[in-house]
Amino acid sequence: MIDLSFFWHMHQPDYRNGKGVMRMPWVFLHAIKDYYDMPWMVERHKGIKASFNITPPLITQLKLYEKEGYSCDRFLSLWMKHPTSLGNEERKWVQKICTTTQFETMVKPIPRYAELYNKNEPLSDNELVELEILFMLAWCGNYLRRNEPVVSTMLERGGGFKNEEKERLMDALLAFIPTILPYYASLASSHGKKIVSLSTTPLNHPILPLLLDMQNAKRSNPKTILPQNPLPLVEDAYAQVERAKALYSETFGAEPMGFWPAEGAVDEKSVAIYKERGLRWIATDEAILFRSLESDDRRELYRRREYNGVYIAFRDHTLSDLIGFTYRYKDAHSAVDDFIAHLESIDKNHETAAVSVILDGENAWEFYPNNAFDFFEVLYSRLAQTSWCKTVTMDEMAQKPRTPLDNLHPGSWIFGTFDTWVGHPQKNAAWEMIYQTRRDYLHHEPTLDKKIKEAIMEHFLASECSDWFWWYGDDHYTEYIEEFDSLFRNHLIEIYHLMNIAPPASLFVPIAGKKELHALISEPKFPITPAINGRVDSFFEWLGSGTIDESRLFSTMDRVRGPIDRIHWGEDRKNIYIRLDGDLPKLKKDGVLAIFFDESKESIEIEVPHLPIHGDIIAAAEDTVEISIAKKIFDGLQKVHMRIEVTMGDSIVQTLPGVSELEIDLNEDFSKNWFV
Repeated sequence: MIDLSFFWHMHQPDYRNGKGVMRMPWVFLHAIKDYYDMPWMVERHKGIKASFNITPPLITQLKLYEKEGYSCDRFLSLWMKHPTSLGNEERKWVQKICTTTQFETMVKPIPRYAELYNKNEPLSDNELVELEILFMLAWCGNYLRRNEPVVSTMLERGGGFKNEEKERLMDALLAFIPTILPYYASLASSHGKKIVSLSTTPLNHPILPLLLDMQNAKRSNPKTILPQNPLPLVEDAYAQVERAKALYSETFGAEPMGFWPAEGAVDEKSVAIYKERGLRWIATDEAILFRSLESDDRRELYRRREYNGVYIAFRDHTLSDLIGFTYRYKDAHSAVDDFIAHLESIDKNHETAAVSVILDGENAWEFYPNNAFDFFEVLYSRLAQTSWCKTVTMDEMAQKPRTPLDNLHPGSWIFGTFDTWVGHPQKNAAWEMIYQTRRDYLHHEPTLDKKIKEAIMEHFLASECSDWFWWYGDDHYTEYIEEFDSLFRNHLIEIYHLMNIAPPASLFVPIAGKKELHALISEPKFPITPAINGRVDSFFEWLGSGTIDESRLFSTMDRVRGPIDRIHWGEDRKNIYIRLDGDLPKLKKDGVLAIFFDESKESIEIEVPHLPIHGDIIAAAEDTVEISIAKKIFDGLQKVHMRIEVTMGDSIVQTLPGVSELEIDLNEDFSKNWFV
């Protein structure tokens, strides 16, 4: 018999600047697409239960929309304006956001949106209005599409919108936002038959073990390079827990029984804090269990475990990543058949088993057709009819007998270490800025009144959010690194302003400079499926790709520089994808790309001036060169090694990559890299 717990983590960082305005709209967009839909899909199926972790920054920002409407959001405020009222940079930024949508699953199903999305010429004012409205409609989830008349009517029309219609759509969406958190509360209550359980995370999603003791990073991985002169931030750690509990109680009318520690980050001291504050359970990744036991026996994963009297649910990495990654490529029935088969294997080898499926509850679904509605309909229907497996909440799971752990390995859900948040020079620089600001604050603390000290503490807690450190360094990439970097540093700048002290000049210098966003080589992190049209259409399109910054290879001794500055590459189940950035006018004039694979005698030759081309090799060149190569031409191979020669006129002017050939694993599933 299996007790199966689905645990969906709902989180966005705090996007507010010093003036309280959200600089990016992802809370709002996921609110109309995911935050109501996920529990709604549970409620549709009798006998199905699930758990939801709702973080304090998400709660706070949802409440801000309820209180202030679209005025608290920079993008929405610009979206509401007529295009003639926008400055050039504002117009570019709005259009950039409106093309940060997954093309195949969200844009393509709306023909007029796809037409405007792919238009090469500048958009007219009327076309931009249409793009803006269709963008917002594309983000509306299945619940709104079925139950909100304004949304359903506008989607049925499919285009031809006028600027004045924005207000009607925005009014409908803003009226919907305040229903989300009460809906969770109702499903968690006795009246709602407790079909969900709720939990939260320390206030600003910090890596609590690193606040308590930065040496935890060394204990987890002895090779980690620590920030200089770290300060213990124990007071902050307690405040992050206590304030999160208070906000949860204010929002849901009850004390939380459990926490998802941000990024699954745990150590023995943080568990002691959770226990001291009355929490009965937490959750983290299976890597922590196996490193605590010094064993990789997967049978241990399905026993209920506790440490220091606190129940710990250990995430089944395989099952979680199948949903997060793999099943998007399968039809719903095939995906669910595979999931059930995995459960049957567990059930066959265990008389009783506790299985915890834990993953991000918002970001994966836009990669699925129909925002994963079809997948969840089939999954929940099948599970409701399965006698040997029942879904339970985390609260219920924590009430059953469990086996104690003798020790708990410090680490996070990523490889059981803290290296995603500390160790890289950029990550360490951010920590050192926090420490120096704290030292300066402690010098002046006696002279500050209570109100100022409270405001300063809020900024310290916000600066400790794990998301800032996630994007620093070379292990993750976002086109919005400048915005994230600015938000982080502005919290520290505001602390100096509150103390009436001129902030140090270093806080005005970006941690992530434009040439320091990547290391020389950054391996692919996630599957990608970009549209091959010669343009970077979306923030998400090449998110997770591998990168090589060829410009770093250019030295002062170079007599000739090739036209390509940066290589991106990645893959999905069917294709390899390559993107080449650089001097496109020069390349489009007479450039030829010859792509060689060590494993094949045949090369692929692409004449850039004569693109696009189609077939097993698809290529296009506009603002960049994008290439898709069908994997079927490498039938039977596990890996290929690729290099590219760039010819201009009669000369080979560049060989790519400049450091070595590129190794591509044709069967890479990226499961180790999915984020929660």
